[in-house]
Amino acid sequence: METGVREVQVSAGHIQNLFGQFDRNVKKLERQFDVSITDRNGKIIISGADRNAEMAKNVLEELNALSERGNNIEDQNVDYAIAMCMEENKSDVLLEIDKDCICHTVSGKPVKPKTLGQKQYVDSIRKNMLVFGLGPAGTGKTYLAMAMAITAFKNQEVERIILTRPAIEAGEKLGFLPGDLQSKVDPYLRPLYDALYQIMGAESFMKNMEKGLIEVAPLAYMRGRTLDNAYIILDEAQNTTPAQMKMFLTRIGFGSKVIITGDASQKDLAPSSVSGLDIAVRVLKGIDDIAFCNMTSKDVVRHPLVQKIVKAYEVYEVKEKDSAKSRAGNRSRKSGYGKRKDN
Repeated sequence: METGVREVQVSAGHIQNLFGQFDRNVKKLERQFDVSITDRNGKIIISGADRNAEMAKNVLEELNALSERGNNIEDQNVDYAIAMCMEENKSDVLLEIDKDCICHTVSGKPVKPKTLGQKQYVDSIRKNMLVFGLGPAGTGKTYLAMAMAITAFKNQEVERIILTRPAIEAGEKLGFLPGDLQSKVDPYLRPLYDALYQIMGAESFMKNMEKGLIEVAPLAYMRGRTLDNAYIILDEAQNTTPAQMKMFLTRIGFGSKVIITGDASQKDLAPSSVSGLDIAVRVLKGIDDIAFCNMTSKDVVRHPLVQKIVKAYEVYEVKEKDSAKSRAGNRSRKSGYGKRKDN
């Protein structure tokens, strides 16, 4: 195998960010591409098999460009850059995605899509009136939707934001919670509050909430209303019943934009119940101004271990489905044995 050496010039201010704590970023590249990476006064030397050295160089150059734009290089950036480099015609994809800044948090941190799936999701929200964001935990479905809603609100594209989710326990019976009605529903809506505080700030959120310009409420509160000139987000839609989903979809008024997020693999409904999200996906496909964005384990932007967990469950669930089909086929064949045709 032909060996090769590649060089990447990096300014002193970005070396630490690029290499990562205890050089973990370059160690990951060395393991992935079977190369050796060393720093010689700002000049990074990559040696190994020619093709591998070239791929490692491409990843380092992309990560360096991200760092020069002010980004903190995290495990997710490195993993995704490697994954995209391994796929043909997808080099420099991180730089393209990084150009799209939705807004900034109260601490000044930019909110951007981090994967191709997230970029397509954000673009679909901009182009369509109703968007379904589907995918596993950690893909940024709710957070990006909230960022888009807050940006539209600040730009006066809509008059208010309405955030809702079905109030269903995640496999636990919580019983009678103490306090008034708001105290009882708050635990179900906490993830929405968290995103609002981070992006908008607690003070601004409380001020707009008191004015009725931001509403966070359980899905049951939507019945009988028409929601005009609003940015409406339905979170955890896999826990809706078909009747609830139809009720929600028929609340949409003029000048509104709707985002529905859900993860079909994390239903908290009774085993015998049908998810309203599953029905809606089948019924509404093909209708103009409705987009379906399906994200996968590749789009997970939480801790790298979460991505591995999601992927492991995806593989397991596929095997279980195949096994169930095989067992059903065997039962069907066995039921036909010993039967004779009547004359």
